[in-house]
Amino acid sequence: MAAPTIPPPVKNVKVEYTQLFINNEFVNSVSGKVFPTINPSTGEKIIDVQEGNKDDIDKAVAAAKAAFKRGSVWRNLDASARGLLLLKLADAIERDTVKLASLETLDNGKPYTIALFVDLSGAVKQCRYFAGMADKLVGQTIPADGNVFCYTRHEPVGVVGAIVPWNFPLYLAVSKIAPAIAAGCTVVLKPAEQTPLTAIHLGSLIKEVGFPPGVINIVPGYGETAGAALTNHPHVNKITFTGSTEIGQLIMQGSAQTNLKRVTLELGGKSPNIVFPDCDLDFAVELSHQAIMINMGQVCCAGSRTYVHESIYDEFVKKSIERAKQRKVGDPFDLTNESGPQVDDIQMNKILGLIESGKCEGAKLQCGGKRLGDKGYFVEPTVFSDVTDGMKIAKEEIFGPVQLIFKFKDVDDVIEKANDTHYGLAAAVLTKDLDTAITVANSLEAGTVWVNTYNHLTAQAPFGGFKMSGQGREYGLYGTEAYLEVKTVYVATSKKI
Repeated sequence: MAAPTIPPPVKNVKVEYTQLFINNEFVNSVSGKVFPTINPSTGEKIIDVQEGNKDDIDKAVAAAKAAFKRGSVWRNLDASARGLLLLKLADAIERDTVKLASLETLDNGKPYTIALFVDLSGAVKQCRYFAGMADKLVGQTIPADGNVFCYTRHEPVGVVGAIVPWNFPLYLAVSKIAPAIAAGCTVVLKPAEQTPLTAIHLGSLIKEVGFPPGVINIVPGYGETAGAALTNHPHVNKITFTGSTEIGQLIMQGSAQTNLKRVTLELGGKSPNIVFPDCDLDFAVELSHQAIMINMGQVCCAGSRTYVHESIYDEFVKKSIERAKQRKVGDPFDLTNESGPQVDDIQMNKILGLIESGKCEGAKLQCGGKRLGDKGYFVEPTVFSDVTDGMKIAKEEIFGPVQLIFKFKDVDDVIEKANDTHYGLAAAVLTKDLDTAITVANSLEAGTVWVNTYNHLTAQAPFGGFKMSGQGREYGLYGTEAYLEVKTVYVATSKKI
């Protein structure tokens, strides 16, 4: 298969939108406050963005609630018409892919190729998948006891608060908006304060393609103000959140203390990637490298615990060091670079601190481990060997380009080690033996298990975590169900039907 053509990025991409998007209009915040969004490649300010807080969330929720009111334009739209709007939005995103990918690279620091072929491509696919779902959300007729006609309806849950992180800003925004729209809900989106630019720009496309006012609203701001106001708002019926486990716990508390909002949480991970001795070693080294290094390690389901069988351990470590040293890190607009900077100085310093803890606790630093340069937030691709399960780096989510290589003896040993964590988002198994693959995949406590691949995600298949990696599922039919209430209707009849 020929390699995909890469349209050149727009390195001096213009930032066109910096305001809140409420009721299909770009408006300033009530307070008039702004906050800076920073270029992580340089550490310099890109532009100031209007800072939403509780008053702005109140306005956005009121707009969403009015749009959802019985008899409104939105509620009277046919389900197929909702699907057509999502298709139009997908077309608009696809048309502006280069601009949006360039904006994502500027604001987030991720390589332009990742923004193009992961974030933007994924956003388009999410829109188109859920567009097709809109008029296929059907209920049941039920042969209930008695003289009744019994059926179920799937009804939209109402106003949805969507809170997204900074690692895949536009993709995750669309992956929450699309199923909510397919279900007939209205949305208030709170993008991450580190990366608001593509989400705000999305507002212009939402208006362009003809969504009624108030159906989708976008309020940039900080988590402790705008995010908390959305979580605790009495007229928000559901929160969908991707981010840290700690914030997920706060969202659950906010739901319980207000109106028992429905909650979907996709949280952190410390995903095991298990390499058996019968695998193709070079393939396993490259796959394991990409599993942790892609997007500078800033992936919730990253393969952050690499378990390698003792018989191939030394050779695997040697080859992994060589590969990490070859990884090119630098300007994310340069198509020859595989990695860019971490998203901000906070994240960079957290990673460097955890690297120091690994060294102090006895893990062997094989390469990397330092900041690259003194401008921007670049971290060297890092490899640790001789990592043991009790170390801090083995337990905490680093969210950076740090490969931890553990040794194991046999299947039972590695299953026990892999499951010995409070996380359970994803896992991988690399082996040519079908029995081993199925045994291990079925034994791992994780929401997604990959066999001889990694980070393969599609709009059609559910994604979510076990244990403290979250609750509920996103994507696919399972993801749509999270935005629906099931109503049962009994209609009395004169005779048994």
